[in-house]
Amino acid sequence: MNRSAGILLHPTSLPGPHGVGDLGPEAHRFVAFLAEAAQTLWQVLPLGPTGYGDSPYQPFSTFAGNPLLISPETLAEEGLLKADDLSRLAPLPAGPVDYGAAIARKFELLDHAWVAFAGGAAPALRGPFDTFRSGSPWFDDFARFMAIKESHGGRSWQEWPDDLRHHEPGALAAADRALHDRIDAHRFRQFLFERQWSALRARCREARIEIVGDVPIFVALDSAEVWANPELFELDDARRPTVVAGVPPDYFSATGQLWGNPLYRWDAHVASRFRWWVERLRSAIARTDLVRLDHFRGLEACWEVPAAAVTAEHGRWVPAPGAQLLEALERELGSVPIIAEDLGVITPAVEALRDRFGLPGMKVLQFAFGTDRANPFLPSNYSPRCVVYTGTHDNDTTRGWYEESSTPEERDFARRYLGRDGSDIVWDLIRLAHESVAERAIVPLQDVLDLGSSARMNLPGRPSGNWAWRFEQGQLTDAHAARLRDLTTHCGRRPS
Repeated sequence: MNRSAGILLHPTSLPGPHGVGDLGPEAHRFVAFLAEAAQTLWQVLPLGPTGYGDSPYQPFSTFAGNPLLISPETLAEEGLLKADDLSRLAPLPAGPVDYGAAIARKFELLDHAWVAFAGGAAPALRGPFDTFRSGSPWFDDFARFMAIKESHGGRSWQEWPDDLRHHEPGALAAADRALHDRIDAHRFRQFLFERQWSALRARCREARIEIVGDVPIFVALDSAEVWANPELFELDDARRPTVVAGVPPDYFSATGQLWGNPLYRWDAHVASRFRWWVERLRSAIARTDLVRLDHFRGLEACWEVPAAAVTAEHGRWVPAPGAQLLEALERELGSVPIIAEDLGVITPAVEALRDRFGLPGMKVLQFAFGTDRANPFLPSNYSPRCVVYTGTHDNDTTRGWYEESSTPEERDFARRYLGRDGSDIVWDLIRLAHESVAERAIVPLQDVLDLGSSARMNLPGRPSGNWAWRFEQGQLTDAHAARLRDLTTHCGRRPS
């Protein structure tokens, strides 16, 4: 068994002058930090282009990359931006992401880069761009989708004219003629994203760091995939969802979580031998080394809520053909390196599906210290085939959990289980994760920095104010790297 350790950090949380983290110099510096700290895993959130609410779990495409992550500095190095394109811009605040300001800046710079490229700048990129344009089957629909969305003021495709909403060939041909420059501009953004992501991934490979990606089980209603493939989703004749996805009341929310994603028309996926799913996972593993499949339990059964519902409390579990899907992925792609996000309402049938395909599940230490000594999140109950976390992007930080969210009984049990007084509780739990038998141990960077609740990434059910946390230059130090390196070495998780 190869024991390993790593850090959970989405690229938007990196520092930098443009209001949001990206794939440029700070990302490469973070890879150097991981290597110095003997970490061999970097887990990110979904990388798709974010829309309303800025959630990476509601992207405009499950295949496309997020152009907000494109580095302007790298574009300047390649001759796509001039030095004064950047020097004339005042740095945006170093704190939490102001998505409105960051999007306005990044997209203005990306348009400058497109105009320069179309005018002949960076001629060495012309051949690679032409190759990229012809190599992605999802590419044309996505670029067209984004250009049409722009031309309609950013409105959802469900508010477009009927012929466009129904993806009619004549309307698409007319849009291609009228919007050809903007369609090519969106193609170019995807080319730039893939180019910068590939460079970052190559740097990770040099440092022997694996990237753990994240695939949400559902896709956003306002996405190119639902627009272009309505037959795969539970939509009526007007292309409106009849039922939507969510989860019932649980640890995270007393009224459940109403995600609003359209549910799959599973019979259509079965009939196509899961072609869309195969291409989706093929794309994911082309970008990352492992894939966390978010809401894995939805492959066994999905929580179906009427589309008009205002909470997720009143729904029903509807079976899903998870075994057939996983068999199709193995048949087409071989052994897919999936981590099953098996949190929430988990049944023996979900566990059986996970175990049948030998998939590691997730253990979260913040869930470990209830009254049940058979609690599966308690490290003494682990088997090695799992990934242990102090917390996830949906949890409070560990300090915030201990000081504000946990009960007195949980805090008391945690101190007694650890044999510690709680004065260094965050690093005590980091050590517990590393010392466990779990094959992989992953810690959010907020916990490495020992931060409180103000550094929380997401509060499920909160409509705004999420996904904004960033760390600042100088906050992550050599001392953090040394402490992680020593712990990783002590616990047998350091690479040979």
